[in-house]
Amino acid sequence: MGGRRGAPGSGDDYSFVSPVVKYLVFLFNFIFWIISLVMVGIGVYARMMKHAEAALACLAVDPAIMLMVVGILMFIITFCGCVGSLRENICLLQTFCICLTVIFLLQLAAGILGFVFSDKARNRVTEMINNAVVHYREDIDLQNLIDFGQKEFGCCGGVTYTDWSRNMYFDCNLDNPSRERCSVPFSCCILSKDQQVINTMCGQGMQNLEYIEAGDHIYTNGCIDKLVNWIHSNLFLLGGIALGLAIPQLVGILLSQILINQIKDQIKLQNYNLKHSSDPWS
Repeated sequence: MGGRRGAPGSGDDYSFVSPVVKYLVFLFNFIFWIISLVMVGIGVYARMMKHAEAALACLAVDPAIMLMVVGILMFIITFCGCVGSLRENICLLQTFCICLTVIFLLQLAAGILGFVFSDKARNRVTEMINNAVVHYREDIDLQNLIDFGQKEFGCCGGVTYTDWSRNMYFDCNLDNPSRERCSVPFSCCILSKDQQVINTMCGQGMQNLEYIEAGDHIYTNGCIDKLVNWIHSNLFLLGGIALGLAIPQLVGILLSQILINQIKDQIKLQNYNLKHSSDPWS
């Protein structure tokens, strides 16, 4: 529905639709359309390579499936934006604009609810971490993730280091035949920088020690408090990330709405010209 440039009132030679706005909307959607394809591809690959289903019990949703669902929804929405901008189709552009607005409002609502119900969110995170501890040995990816978190935050277990008794291999029960009974993973150990020989069994039997005594060898504080403290000390960083995610959405909504209004004005102009085309004084 693109028109030729000209002056207002010069009939078919003038178009309200700005090519700058039109192709900015297209470019915006095309970039995120490509990103959505990559997300779907990664999700499919991760799902095909994942075999340890039991380890996913610590998560509410399989990350691979979530990535595919988000990618597919993003693909559909950005496809509407791409085609709608190129074809100057108001219906597709309105669909894109409404979907983007709904997503933005849902994200905003989720952030507000997470802040208001922070205690419930903390309980949910605690439950997820405890379940992750239970399934620690069942999935190498989950194991690497927990080890990375414990090393990065300098913590051990969910609330305290004795939480590792939840895992069948580290359980302190006397009937447990595991050689790792009453131990904690190596990622809980405190390592000095000048240590030449690293003892990978430094977590052996640490759950049998008292809190202060164990603190000489391993991190005794849980990862939940460490995570909460990190969030509190990095609120500006997290706010910047949230703003960085919100700005492209707001730009997309604004540009698509401008383009919709321009197309509507162009339709009015064409209808006016068509209505007065037989007027000899026009």
